[in-house]
Amino acid sequence: MPDDSSGERVTPVLDFPFRDGLTVNAVRVDYAPGGFTRGTHRHPSGAYVYVMEGSVLFGVDGGAPVLLKAGESFFEPPGALHSVSRNASAKIPASMIAFFVLGEGETATVYNDD
Repeated sequence: MPDDSSGERVTPVLDFPFRDGLTVNAVRVDYAPGGFTRGTHRHPSGAYVYVMEGSVLFGVDGGAPVLLKAGESFFEPPGALHSVSRNASAKIPASMIAFFVLGEGETATVYNDD
């Protein structure tokens, strides 16, 4: 069920040991029409994002938001400030998957106090 106030649903889909103490982790993010991620956050290890359905706007490190459509991908550099992540449509749902390669004790996402 998506968060009623933001229209975002995050579902863990992958958490496997990789090698050299690393872990491969992934989450699926589903946005209802007009849905968004609340607040700003960072991915200490960076993020590899693939849009599966619809279109998503990403804004990183104060740059102009980038529009990604289904079938397109994006790399977010380690530690970049992720200030915009939202469905680009007010009528069509959007879904993406984000992959992370994490070091020991590292978390995929760190939320900023806004």
